[in-house]
Amino acid sequence: MPRYLVEVVHEAESRACARVVDAFLRSGSHFLSRADWGCKDGDHKAWMIVEADTKEDARNVVPSDFRHQSRVVLLHNFTLKEIDAVLRQHGG
Repeated sequence: MPRYLVEVVHEAESRACARVVDAFLRSGSHFLSRADWGCKDGDHKAWMIVEADTKEDARNVVPSDFRHQSRVVLLHNFTLKEIDAVLRQHGG
C-alpha cells in the first residue's frame, strides 16, 4: 500500500498549538495520536506517515478543521536497480 508523509502547519501561538494537538489526540486515530510535532523547536507543524490508497485518502486522515493546512507527499524507496536504469537512460 502506498505511504504518504502528511504535514499539517498551524499558527505559532501557544493556543493554536494546544488546539491542534488536542484535536489530534481526541480524534482517536492511530495516525493522529502518533504524530510528531516541531512546536518545541519553533517549527509549528505536525508530521505523520500514513498508509492509504490515494493522496486524498491520506489527507482525509487529518481532522477537517486542519485539512486545508495539510501537505501530502507520496513516499518511495528507490532501489539500486531503479537508479541504475535511470543513470543508464541519461548517460550517467
